[in-house]
Amino acid sequence: MSLGVSIGMVLGLTTFDNIALGIPIGISIGLLIGTSKDALAKKQNKLI
Repeated sequence: MSLGVSIGMVLGLTTFDNIALGIPIGISIGLLIGTSKDALAKKQNKLI
């Protein structure tokens, strides 16, 4: 989620000129990245 929040903050500052709007977008990006990594680990029978 920290990676997603940092991406969202940059995206919010550059695109929307509003850092507060970028943080929720970043949290969403972070959740998507984490969910996909968890699904990949589960598919490979690895410990999460």
